Amino acid sequence: MIRTEHLTKSFGEVTAVSDLNLDIAQGELFAFLGPNGAGKTTTIKLLTGLLKPTSGRAIVAGHDIQRESVEARRLMSYVPDLAFLYDKLDPLEFMMFIGQLYGMDRAEVSRVSNELFDLFDLDEARSRLIETLSHGTRQRLVIAAALLHDPKVIIIDEPMVGLDPRSSRVVKNVLKERSRGGVTVFLSTHTLQVAEELADRIGILSRGRLIAVGTMDELRQASGVGGALEDAFLMLTQEEEQEEVETRPA
Repeated sequence: MIRTEHLTKSFGEVTAVSDLNLDIAQGELFAFLGPNGAGKTTTIKLLTGLLKPTSGRAIVAGHDIQRESVEARRLMSYVPDLAFLYDKLDPLEFMMFIGQLYGMDRAEVSRVSNELFDLFDLDEARSRLIETLSHGTRQRLVIAAALLHDPKVIIIDEPMVGLDPRSSRVVKNVLKERSRGGVTVFLSTHTLQVAEELADRIGILSRGRLIAVGTMDELRQASGVGGALEDAFLMLTQEEEQEEVETRPA
């Protein structure tokens, strides 16, 4: 459902993403990790069509995101780490707006919104202006809106930021249930525990290059370190940094 072929993005002389090849299956929950500045956000913007690649391509839900962007976006949802909301709307008005973008019937939007508001504990906020809502409540609303049109692919960046433990658990459960139901989830996070808990496979990006991809057991084997994901992550990224230092021209 998500495939990249030699995906590369350069900004002048700086290569933010280099020759990225991924193949993420339908129903897979894939976690994308990397240090700050590794190229995760650039990759997400390439997958969602917000940036045009320097070379290579990204295919989402069977559609080239550059050539068939409308068709791809009908089947996907994107939740950025800092989402934009219309502050002068209330949550139900916002859901109606999102539903209209996807051509949904108002009655269907109302029905699904009620289910999502109940799931994400948003009932008390439904009649308040978005500008009055806390960061955590706004985050729950954004995630609810992303699920409104029943997407086949969900791309979500730092979903747990600002959420209390109960809300985090709800989001984790929803993402896992959706993936088990056949939805492909691409999750970028700095919280290694979230990736370890949820992901079927994990990809690690460092300095724009994919340095490891696999299950937890495969990453442990690649790193030579047992135990938690944190240990494998630190070993793999440290090895990458050391290799770059050793090969850098004097």
